[in-house]
Amino acid sequence: MQVTPGPLAIAPLARTREADPETMETAKQFEEMFLAQTVDEMLKSVGTGAFGGGHAEEQWRSFLARAFAEQIADQGSTGIAQSVARAIGAYEDSSQGEGA
Repeated sequence: MQVTPGPLAIAPLARTREADPETMETAKQFEEMFLAQTVDEMLKSVGTGAFGGGHAEEQWRSFLARAFAEQIADQGSTGIAQSVARAIGAYEDSSQGEGA
């Protein structure tokens, strides 16, 4: 049995080109948002220790999660922003090819 790729094949993502600064900024913002939600969920499962939790801890946890996410994204170690930028570039390339 041979499997042939359909119209939604990932082949366009294989092309690599340097993403423009606007695309990279958008991709980094997406990465930060994704990581903030992930870190927030992780913080929900961690004990609060001597602080006691409560309503204030719930309110400020999202700020802490966002700060952690920004630091992680600034390191560029996850590769999420780079993958998103490549995907955006592939969609831009395919939409330019259709108009030509």
